[in-house]
Amino acid sequence: MSRRPIISVEDMSKLYQIGQFGTGALSSDLKRWWYKVRGKDDPFLVMGETNDRATGGNSNLVWALKDINFDVYEGDVVGLVGKNGAGKSTLLKVLSKVTGPTTGAIKIKGRVASMLEVGTGFHPELTGRENIFLNGTILGMTRKEVASKLDSIVDFAGVARYLDTPTKRYSSGMTVRLAFAVAAHLEPEILLVDEVLAVGDAEFQKKCIGKMGEVSNEGRTIVFVSHNLGSVKRLCKRGILLRNGQVAFQGSVDETLEKYLNSNEWSDNGQQNKITYKEKESLAHFLEIGVENGHGESKPNYRYGEKIQIALKYNIRDEARNLIVGMTLKRNGETIFLTYDTDDNEELTGKRMPGEYSVKINLPNFLKAGIYTVSTIIKEHGNYITRDEKIDAVKFTLEDFNVDTVNKSFHLDKPGIIKPSIQWQFVDYPVTV
Repeated sequence: MSRRPIISVEDMSKLYQIGQFGTGALSSDLKRWWYKVRGKDDPFLVMGETNDRATGGNSNLVWALKDINFDVYEGDVVGLVGKNGAGKSTLLKVLSKVTGPTTGAIKIKGRVASMLEVGTGFHPELTGRENIFLNGTILGMTRKEVASKLDSIVDFAGVARYLDTPTKRYSSGMTVRLAFAVAAHLEPEILLVDEVLAVGDAEFQKKCIGKMGEVSNEGRTIVFVSHNLGSVKRLCKRGILLRNGQVAFQGSVDETLEKYLNSNEWSDNGQQNKITYKEKESLAHFLEIGVENGHGESKPNYRYGEKIQIALKYNIRDEARNLIVGMTLKRNGETIFLTYDTDDNEELTGKRMPGEYSVKINLPNFLKAGIYTVSTIIKEHGNYITRDEKIDAVKFTLEDFNVDTVNKSFHLDKPGIIKPSIQWQFVDYPVTV
């Protein structure tokens, strides 16, 4: 017997107007109103353009979502991935009925709890306790049912001291803790979770992922949006890739993440991973700075197990003494280490001959997931006169994701600045017979 979908999205589109509202003319606004009261489509919908925020357009109407089709079955855990502006949050808002679709249909069977923004559904003037009961009532639960779960909700959120304080006085982290605890413990059939978990600390994010795993094991349905691909991999079974408001791919989570990573779509910062500089008249200057894998391919995203190296080319125009070349690696803006080419090479501490130099710096295999930037410098070692420097010249992302080994403890998020793979040598231990 085939399963029936608990969420069914059929040819759904959502049109948004950007810039000033209205069509620009009273006659056009009246025409739009007349079509609406007669139950006909908006005559100006054809003006909508594809949702690509990186490019300009000729229309102030944009299809945030366009012709979306997919089904979600009971007990499914589906991850929505895509770059910023792809339509993930808009899709969750339509599914949770915060806003309606412009065209198409959505069919949902079951009670829905949404975590779309920090404090979604919370009234700032009500206390944490009152908001718990309010959310339970919205979900169709009786006061007695909510009261039976109150202790577990408060314990999970860790806000017992502030339970009778108005939520307007909560920090964003406290608010998201309580909001998630309410949404997860009031037993909705469908749980919609956006990237709000990024507001919480690492310990709470780990608790949330574990709780969503428990919820999915109980047969409830989860639609999960996150840029943490490791969390998507661990939690989800299916994936949907959105691109410019359209479904680019849907399938198993492994296939979806592979499509996403190989498309380089998440490279969303406009910063290159390989920069070439023009010749200069200075004593020494950089020609090229790049990040590449072990095959010499320059790309912005890497996974555990991949070889990552910084490739530098620089030119010395005249014979020079005591020049050194340095490279600084930063993670999320914090310096991880600084290294110079003279650290273990005494031959470079003396006279440098003119010409073009090329070097590759292999990065250690203990880096944690995050966004890394590379700064480089050429300076004179004797009096530290700067010759040429490039601050945060290139950027790359290291993902906590590996299809083959993501379930090993080494790939779980751990506290600390680095993430080493340390070998434990057991001298003696009992053997089970």
